[in-house]
Amino acid sequence: MKSNKFLFFVVIFIGLSCNSRQEKINGISFVASRDSINKKHILPVVKAHGNFVALMPFGFIKNLSSPKIIHNSDKQWFGETKKGLSQYTKIFQDEFIKIMVKPQIWVWKGEYTGLIEMNSEEKWVMLENTYSEFILTYAKAAEDLKADIFCIGTELEKFVLNRPKYWQELIYKIRKIYKGKLTYAANWDEFKRVTFWKQIDFIGIDAYFPLSDKKSPLLEDFELGWQPHKNEILRIQKQFDKPILFTEFGYRSVDFTGKEPWKSDGVVGNINLEAQVNGIRAIHNLFWKEDWFAGGFIWKWFHNHEKAGGVNNNRFTPQNKPAEDVIRELYQGKYKK
Repeated sequence: MKSNKFLFFVVIFIGLSCNSRQEKINGISFVASRDSINKKHILPVVKAHGNFVALMPFGFIKNLSSPKIIHNSDKQWFGETKKGLSQYTKIFQDEFIKIMVKPQIWVWKGEYTGLIEMNSEEKWVMLENTYSEFILTYAKAAEDLKADIFCIGTELEKFVLNRPKYWQELIYKIRKIYKGKLTYAANWDEFKRVTFWKQIDFIGIDAYFPLSDKKSPLLEDFELGWQPHKNEILRIQKQFDKPILFTEFGYRSVDFTGKEPWKSDGVVGNINLEAQVNGIRAIHNLFWKEDWFAGGFIWKWFHNHEKAGGVNNNRFTPQNKPAEDVIRELYQGKYKK
């Protein structure tokens, strides 16, 4: 009888120990399309050993000082709407891939969302009301779909800094609707100034830190460039005692990709597939082993895999490039430095 009890407690202890070592989020940012998707569209994600996808419904505003957000409209692409989010989610969940719902705003003409700022109190209140309608719509959808993570905003620095009370209250409202984990996707130069990290579950960072001025950085160049940024990330992590999540990470397959990694405007630049690979490997080497690092979402992945990326493409996607093989290797846990 004693031996049976001993065996029971050993099994329980082993189970608890395994559960305490959380699986890393090997995430993929899956771009919304005009149409619904099927199993064929997500098999490349499965093959890449992604265990999470970020799904991104969109809201649109006319300019940086406009308070009205248009969302869930018939004029939007299917994948950008509530109905599209639901269809995409169920297809991925059928393959046991978890979901982060990450609503985002697009400013017409592609202006940077971090600069959205109102010029009157009246317009600030209007923006708050319309943003709440937008974000709570998708918080409810995330709860109904049993999504594992909900991102409350993406790169909205001026909005966040100017209206701290609003964001505190918004998080409270989201918590009443959505019972899963919360994050916010702060830009790489914003995360140190976000005031509400204590209230949410992950410190989210879109990790486009400047790392190297070299035309074709080696792995060592990227790793060296990361050191001051990693130290600052760790400082914020310790201050708030929350895990770090790279809500976006990645590099264009282009010369000088480590210099200003956030740049996505235009298509100018010589193709450099090796630099993209080195940047991705460096992030994995420096962060995936850390207990305080939850994981990240590679930017970005298109549904029509056979037509996406390729060796003549200098954009962010790793699809059909050496970077895709590296992502598969890293996410499968077979790469050793």
